[in-house]
Amino acid sequence: MDDDSHQPLVFKSRRLTAHFIDPAGTPMERSIEVRTHPISGRSCRITYSRIHEKEAGAETLPPPPPSAADTENCPFCAGQRERSTPRLKSIFSDTGRLVRGSSVLFPNLFPYGAYSAVSLVSEHHFVEIGRADTLSYTDCLINCADYLARVLQHDPAAVYQAITQNHLPSAGGSLVHPHLQVHADGLPSNHHRFLLQRTSDHYRRHGRLLFSDYAHMEREDGSRMIGSSGPWQWMAAFAPEGFCEIWGIYPGVTSLQAMDAADWRHLACGIIRVQRFYRSLYRNGYNLGLLVSADPRNRLELRVIMVVRANYAAWVRSDHTGYEVMLGDMATFSAPEETARLARPFWQGSTARSGMDFTERSAL
Repeated sequence: MDDDSHQPLVFKSRRLTAHFIDPAGTPMERSIEVRTHPISGRSCRITYSRIHEKEAGAETLPPPPPSAADTENCPFCAGQRERSTPRLKSIFSDTGRLVRGSSVLFPNLFPYGAYSAVSLVSEHHFVEIGRADTLSYTDCLINCADYLARVLQHDPAAVYQAITQNHLPSAGGSLVHPHLQVHADGLPSNHHRFLLQRTSDHYRRHGRLLFSDYAHMEREDGSRMIGSSGPWQWMAAFAPEGFCEIWGIYPGVTSLQAMDAADWRHLACGIIRVQRFYRSLYRNGYNLGLLVSADPRNRLELRVIMVVRANYAAWVRSDHTGYEVMLGDMATFSAPEETARLARPFWQGSTARSGMDFTERSAL
C-alpha cells in the first residue's frame, strides 16, 4: 500500500480511452476509469466494456460442492471433531474448546501465527451462501472475540489480531464446513502495519479518526452508501480491490472489547445481508476480514471487508489475472456505485429480514 497520509481524503478518479479498429474495420473507443482509494492510496481499474461479458459457471447459482454431503470425512463435524481437532491449552479453556451456542472454537491444526484458531459457525456441515441465520454468526463472532481477549490476557504482546473467512475453495477455503479463522500475533501483517500508521498519521494531523472521516465522506456523497445495521455503516468501496467489495465500518470504536452482544448481532446481520446480495448475483464464494489492534493507543476503527470471489464450479475463470498479481491493480468491470445500487434492497424491507425473500438477479 502507498502512504498518502499527507493528503486530505478525496475521491480521485481519472478516465483513460483506448482507441483501436474492431474486426469489421470500424474505429472504436473504450473507456477505462482509474480510481485511487483515499484510505490506501492504491488504484484500481474499472473496465466498463467488459460488463456484459458472459462468464461460464455464473448463469445460475452453482450446485453445492462435491463434499457438501460428506459429513463422515469432515473433521469439523460432530462425529469426528473430538478425535480430529486439537484442543486449547488449559490457560484458555478447561475443556479445550470455547463453546457458545452452535459455535465451537479450537486451535488451527495448521497455524499461521502464534495464536491461530478456528471458530465453527454451525453444526451443519454445509451452509449455502446467504442461508445462515443471524444467531449462528453472532455466537461465532463473540466466540472469536472471547478467544482473542483470553490470548491478550495471556500474552499482552499479541496485539495484531484478525477474524477472517474463506467461503468455499475458490476463496481459499480447505473445508466446506462453515467457520471463521482467528489470528493473534506480536508481529503485524502488512495491512496491520500500513493501517495503524495511516490512522495514526491522520489523527495526529487532523485530530479525527480516519474511518469516521471516510464514512462521513461516503454518507455525504451517497452514491456508494448501502445501509446500516445498528451502528455499522455499509458501503461499496470507492476503489475496490476485489469484485463487489463492501465495507462495514463501526465509527469511533477501535476495540473488540468495546463491542456488546447487540453490536455483534448487528454485525452478523450485515454480513448475512452481504452474503444474500452475493447469492443474488449467482456467486457462491467470498472472503471476509476484520483487522484490529489491541493496543489501547491505536486509532484503527473496526472495519469489516467482504469481497465476492469467482465461483467454485467447473470451468470457472479465476477472478485474479496477471494484472492483479503482477501489476498490483485490481481490474474489475463492476462500478462500485452499481454494486451499492444492487445491494441496497438487502438492507430494506422484507429482503433484509429473510434470505428467502429476494429475486435472484442475472450474473455480473
